[in-house]
Amino acid sequence: QDHSEPSVGAAATMAHEIGHNFGMTHDYDGCCLEATAEQGGCVMAPATHPFPRVFSRCSKRDLDSYFQKGGGMCLYNMPNMKDLMGGKKCGNGFVEDGEECDCGEPDECTNECCNANNCTLKAEAQCAHGVCCEGCKLKQAGTMCRGPAGACDLPEYCTGASPYCPANVYLLDGSSCQYGLAYCYNGMCLTHEQQCLQLWGYARPAHDACFEDVNAAGNAFGNCGKDEHGVYKKCKADAKCGKIQCHSAAKKPKGTNAVSIDTTIKTDGIEVKCRGTYVYTTQDGGHGDLADPGLVMTGTKCGEGKVCRERRCQNASFTELEACIANCHGNGVCNSNGNCHCNRGRAPPFCEKPGLGGSVDSGPVQYDQVVLVTGLLFAFLVVLPAVLLFFYCYRIKTSYYHKWLTQREKNKKNNKGMNSHLNPAFDLKVIRPIKKASGNKGLPHTSKEVLPLRPGPAPNGTQPVNIVRPLRPASSLQRGSKDLKVGRQPLRAGKPPAAPPKSLPTPQRLSPPTKPLPLNPTRSPLLVSELQLIHPSPFPPQRPLPLSPTRGLSPTASPARSYGYKASPDLLVMMPPTAGPKPVGQVSAIPPLRTF
Repeated sequence: QDHSEPSVGAAATMAHEIGHNFGMTHDYDGCCLEATAEQGGCVMAPATHPFPRVFSRCSKRDLDSYFQKGGGMCLYNMPNMKDLMGGKKCGNGFVEDGEECDCGEPDECTNECCNANNCTLKAEAQCAHGVCCEGCKLKQAGTMCRGPAGACDLPEYCTGASPYCPANVYLLDGSSCQYGLAYCYNGMCLTHEQQCLQLWGYARPAHDACFEDVNAAGNAFGNCGKDEHGVYKKCKADAKCGKIQCHSAAKKPKGTNAVSIDTTIKTDGIEVKCRGTYVYTTQDGGHGDLADPGLVMTGTKCGEGKVCRERRCQNASFTELEACIANCHGNGVCNSNGNCHCNRGRAPPFCEKPGLGGSVDSGPVQYDQVVLVTGLLFAFLVVLPAVLLFFYCYRIKTSYYHKWLTQREKNKKNNKGMNSHLNPAFDLKVIRPIKKASGNKGLPHTSKEVLPLRPGPAPNGTQPVNIVRPLRPASSLQRGSKDLKVGRQPLRAGKPPAAPPKSLPTPQRLSPPTKPLPLNPTRSPLLVSELQLIHPSPFPPQRPLPLSPTRGLSPTASPARSYGYKASPDLLVMMPPTAGPKPVGQVSAIPPLRTF
């Protein structure tokens, strides 16, 4: 209905047609709950009542879907203020030539940056309107002011010179999207799959044979649009630009006035169910001012290098796109103005030099100052202290570790001779190898030979000597002097040694010690490598003894040795203090082994 008079009726008709431009379909039964027929109904009703004033919830849902697909790009652009009707006026809410700002009439202005009386900026204010204006100051150049609305849209950035976001730009028509499955068209990436989802919910496009068989009928349920006489057109080569066919498990399409048109065909001996959509309207003979929602949308890819235009699958001429891409040196894409939108790290206009990215149309790409400051603060206040703390703890741990090792070694050395030094009645003698000399011709030896022990009378003030060996296997003792005589047999390993006799087998009794012995004297045997010489002064211990030392001599069955004994290479000799040095090669008489 054409409402030429009054103006409210004309405005309602204009709103209805603009609604179709933004993807809104006619309201079906049950959509318009916002207003009754007496109140004028809804704007997108098939047959409007006089003066409708509201959009239905169905229209709002269609608008959201349209924006999600990338539609409505023109809404982001600033209107041309020179084309306003009525001329310039301060207080109309539009910033016109000669005005710095316009916040409306003085009684309704709430902008703290603008003087409503003369439409000028207040003192120290740089701006009053726009998304690139914050706190009466211009945002830093490179701050994103509009993000991409879809796969074919491009972001826009503040320029630092204007409070308004630059005009919206998107990928040039013909640019690849959806991983090469579709082409960008008017900022939207249109695919058959997307349309099936919109019509059916969970669905996918049908086999190509479904498009060919159904759209070859040339009727209301299968066609490629109408000709100039309003007759449905048959199509086969352009079948993928006609009525869309889908596979879906849903009972019916979305919408109360939409029905399913099911067709079963055979392809390669297999039955395939093709599902189309038909929308009933209140107008006879078709959809009136609304395009059939069951038809494939213009710009949808229908083949390699082909798109749907005017219900025909035509070759997509991408001459402009190819020329623009060549100018971008492989470091960017082309926007809808035919300019390069450079990748981050490259500078416009041709992306061949290092820079911040972006284009001459949508501003340079820069890191937001807030994000940069936040990142630096996080690095200095969190990351750096954490790294320093870890390094400090690691070094301290290492230092304690080395101290612990050092203290452990000291404790080992101290424990070797601690017990022996506590008892002054015993003096530890270290038996060291005798260097080969010319005066000792009768003592043949090697690095493994030791000086044999000769039993003899014990001097006054001496105590029995206890010779033991470690538990580890002992090597054979080299042949010693022929005059060595052993007066006792070694004890078997594993049995406790017998108590020493009260008197020695020698006719001479030993003199009592100069100092009384403790009740439980503690002897700390000293480990030596080879027995050759007894020095008058003790030497520090070299290694700790085992808990249960064994005898240093062991019997052997070898008849080649005169004395029938072999000695361990490591012997422990415990000597009491003596009044003077002893002759070389002589030790005190060896009493039976005593253990403590």
